[in-house]
Amino acid sequence: MNNIDIQKAKSIYFIGAGGIGMSALVRYFLAKGKNVGGYDKVASELSEQLIQEGADIHYEDDFENISPLFKNRGETLIIITPAVPTEHQEWTNFRNQGFKILKRAEVLGQITQYTRGICIAGTHGKTTTSCMTAHLFKQSSLDCNAFLGGILKNYDSNLMISKASDFTIIEADEYDRSFHWLSPYMAAITSADPDHLDIYHTEEAYHESFVHFASLIKENGALIIRKGLPLKIKLKDNVRLYTYSAEEGGDFHAENIEIANGEIFFDFISPKGIIKNIQLGVPMKINIENGIAAMALAWLNGMTDQEIRQGMASFEGPKRRFDFQIKNEKIVFIDDYAHHPKELEASIESVKQLYPDKKLTLIFQPHLYSRTKDFHKEFASVLSQADEVMLLDIYPAREEPIPGVSSQMILDIMSKEVKKNVYTKENLLENIRNKKIEILLLAGAGDIDRLVKPIKKILEGNN
Repeated sequence: MNNIDIQKAKSIYFIGAGGIGMSALVRYFLAKGKNVGGYDKVASELSEQLIQEGADIHYEDDFENISPLFKNRGETLIIITPAVPTEHQEWTNFRNQGFKILKRAEVLGQITQYTRGICIAGTHGKTTTSCMTAHLFKQSSLDCNAFLGGILKNYDSNLMISKASDFTIIEADEYDRSFHWLSPYMAAITSADPDHLDIYHTEEAYHESFVHFASLIKENGALIIRKGLPLKIKLKDNVRLYTYSAEEGGDFHAENIEIANGEIFFDFISPKGIIKNIQLGVPMKINIENGIAAMALAWLNGMTDQEIRQGMASFEGPKRRFDFQIKNEKIVFIDDYAHHPKELEASIESVKQLYPDKKLTLIFQPHLYSRTKDFHKEFASVLSQADEVMLLDIYPAREEPIPGVSSQMILDIMSKEVKKNVYTKENLLENIRNKKIEILLLAGAGDIDRLVKPIKKILEGNN
């Protein structure tokens, strides 16, 4: 049996190397001095950056193209992402030859066994909250390592490494029950709205998965959970339980919230005191709630009031999370990763609170046929809150088409008061040239991010 682990392996090979979560591990093992290579389906800005940083990445599923560095079974560890199909040729060859193969989550699980893992889970909010937590720790005397699900703009990376700190901040992914491999020292659960029903099938099974995640927290650790979540939490002995919210009370919450002139300030209430006049670096209303969770984790680990205040004000956010591309008196263009109805609702609400008198045009690319089928009514209701909606075709990711499921399903049941249509990427750009844009929100988790630069160029040319 091949017992090679992440400490003993000389070479690490990734199947799905360019994914946002996998790329953090690529960078981690490069920093550890390992030989690092891998495969991804298509080239991306992120995969090309990894190549420049020293990773040997290619884009053709062909075992013969793999460097001999990664073909020594006794020295090489294979890491896969759940999105890779089992018939993948490279994966099949490695399996047949007896290589040690781990899921990304298993690797993170090993890391949490010998560090103090602070793991943030939730249907939505987990990327921003984990990035906030990582930034708070990194800029403070506590320091940290971090594996993030977004590129944090403060550091232009999804990985942080510390030689001195044993804190490890991890975004805990519920897809395929990946977060069950983790051994958290502390954890936060931001939300539990049903998702990934192609995996879980029922709301009850989805909720039970979060309950099991919470049960993995080590003794003498802590769980910070969003107040009101319908989860029947069972914790080990001596694990502390805290609740949090933005404005609904709990052990940690906000008071005296002020939203004006595109900025947000509030007071942070903890079980033993108040930190007044916290400024949100990314002024989105949902970030008050995300910030409370991050500050709670920081506070529980002894971060000073001043470190917390400075960290929150200097937080620039992860790319594609309410990411301002243009922000001036004439036009605002925001790029956002929102792909679940609750996330979209939070983004739209934040825009309307920041800019109540402006017209909101929303471009949305549905992500996954299964999610569109399960939530098309919810998407239609939320999108109807915008003034104009430009829908793109569904981004399939790992899925095959489902008969009868398309973006038209959403459009057909949206409010008749909303101007709306379905576009291809090409005719969408042409239509934007001819529109008078005040506030533009671009949302989705697929390849819609490739439209950010051309849209920004068009908008800057029109104004």
